[in-house]
Amino acid sequence: MAGVLGITDIWTYVLGTVAIILLPGPNSLFVLSTAAKRGVGAGYRAAGGVFVGDGVLMFLSAAGVASLLKAYPPLFLVIKYAGAAYLGYVGLTMLRGAWRRWRDRNDPTAPRLIDAAEPAAMRSPFRKALVISLLNPKAILFFISFFIQFVDPGYAWPALSFLLLGLIAQVTSALYLTMLIFAGTFLAAQFRRRRRLAAGATTGVGVLFLGFGLKLATASV
Repeated sequence: MAGVLGITDIWTYVLGTVAIILLPGPNSLFVLSTAAKRGVGAGYRAAGGVFVGDGVLMFLSAAGVASLLKAYPPLFLVIKYAGAAYLGYVGLTMLRGAWRRWRDRNDPTAPRLIDAAEPAAMRSPFRKALVISLLNPKAILFFISFFIQFVDPGYAWPALSFLLLGLIAQVTSALYLTMLIFAGTFLAAQFRRRRRLAAGATTGVGVLFLGFGLKLATASV
C-alpha cells in the first residue's frame, strides 16, 4: 500500500521525526542560546538558518549524496573534519564570551546580551546556524537512511514523497524551535539580572559545542 503520496507509514514517520527532533543537538542548542542572548528576532534568524540548512541536507540526501560519501571516504573525511573544526570554533568563541562576561560581571557599563568579544563574522545568527547545519555529514547519512524507509519504491513520483516527508520534518522543527526561542527570551531576562548565571550558561553551551565537534570528528560512515 503506497499510503499518502507514496509514504508507506506516515504516522510512524511523524512519531519518529518528533522523537529525533527532540534530541538535543548543535542546531537547537544554538537557536536557544541565540534567543537567550539576543532576543526573539535573532532567535528566528538562527532558526531560519537551520531550516535552510536542513532543507539543503534533505535535498542532497534525496539526491543520493550519502551514497557518494560512502563510496568516496576521503570526501566524507574532508566534510567531517571541516564540520568538527567549525563546531569547535563556535564552542571556543562561546567560552571566550563566557570569560568576558565573568570578568565584567561587576561592570555596569559592560554589554549584557551581545558579546562584544565575538568576531564580527560570527554575529550573523542566520549564517552561523546555516553553516552549523550544513557541516554535518552524519545528518546527510541520517536523512537518507531514515527517509528511504518510508518511501514506496514503486511509487511513480518519489519526489513528492520526499517533499512531504521534508515538510513534516520542517514543520515539526519549526514548532520545537519556536518553543526554544521563547524559552530563550525567559532566560535572557534572567541573564540581564545575573551576570554569573549568564557566564555559567554560556560556558556550558560552549563545552557542549566542543563535545559535538569531538563526536563529529570521531564519526564514521
